[in-house]
Amino acid sequence: MALTPVTLTGRHVELVPLAHYHAPALAEAVQDGELWRLWYTAIPAPETMAAEIERRLGLRDLGTMLPFTVLDGPGGRPVGMTTYMNIDAAGPRVEIGSTWYAARVQRTHLNTEAKRLLLGHAFEALGCLAVEFRTHVLNQASRRAIERLGARLDGILRHHQRLADGSLRDTCVYSIVAPDWPTVRTHLTWQLAKPR
Repeated sequence: MALTPVTLTGRHVELVPLAHYHAPALAEAVQDGELWRLWYTAIPAPETMAAEIERRLGLRDLGTMLPFTVLDGPGGRPVGMTTYMNIDAAGPRVEIGSTWYAARVQRTHLNTEAKRLLLGHAFEALGCLAVEFRTHVLNQASRRAIERLGARLDGILRHHQRLADGSLRDTCVYSIVAPDWPTVRTHLTWQLAKPR
């Protein structure tokens, strides 16, 4: 599996390789909803956006992450970030994670299409056996969004991580496996076609 930077383009969203010059627009986008204030997430604050981009690009250079900037339509404005992470090239398998969106685009066609593009690339271009999603057990909005995609709960990792505030995170692990992909793809295509 060769994981190289790629642009994934749909009708409602474009995922482009993360770059340093996206920092000002992403710092503005994260303020829509003040997402960094959610204690159970690890979303960068506006003043730490440049450092977060540097961190993600460093992980890209190590081959453990492929980060994207999320644009609100082809050639649009940055409204968030997402990644392929925890890359297992031998599997092959990836996790889609470290995702956040400005509040104004949450629960819209943008997220559905972004996941459709990422999943399609993972299964159809990269030949992944499985794609994983992880979230805090108390992040109900994230859990519902993952479940709406058609992912199944594999289990909960108890005391999986220590958060910045010192609390312990129980992590819900979800996945979509390759045999599920045709049905999930049909479901996401239907979700994109129906009115909201």
